[in-house]
Amino acid sequence: MASKLFPSRRGLVIGAAQAAAALALWRPSIAAETLPKIIVTRDPNCGCCGNWVAHVRAAGLTVEVVEVPDVAPLKARLGVPDALASCHTAEIGGYVVEGHVPAAAIKRLLIERPRVTGLAVAGMPVGSPGMEVPGQVPQDYEVIAFSAGAQQVFARYRGLQQV
Repeated sequence: MASKLFPSRRGLVIGAAQAAAALALWRPSIAAETLPKIIVTRDPNCGCCGNWVAHVRAAGLTVEVVEVPDVAPLKARLGVPDALASCHTAEIGGYVVEGHVPAAAIKRLLIERPRVTGLAVAGMPVGSPGMEVPGQVPQDYEVIAFSAGAQQVFARYRGLQQV
């Protein structure tokens, strides 16, 4: 028989299970609060790159910007496929982020940690982060997860909304 000061075995097991569940649910929120710094390499003459940097900063990421006249050598070194190339390249948590990838997709990448080189949004779709055009309807676009010789859809968006 358990007293008020000493819980029963059943009470201890239930309490331990509740504590484990609370810890499991709490861990992703810790990961979101301790996001690594994102290093963005861009051409200093590109305006949309600055808009994308503002987007990821507004989403809570710490950003370091490196301006270079030619980003192509970095893209080649990091393994960005030519078909997925865009105007800026970022590095975060061991991943490459190419182009106008929404911050939500970057955060998901960092939480899920798939075995890929990185994420990319090819080209400059209207309505993607940094490419908002007043009065124009956002285009649908795909965020592609890529690795050497492999590509797959990671998410689909219309503007900043995942679809």
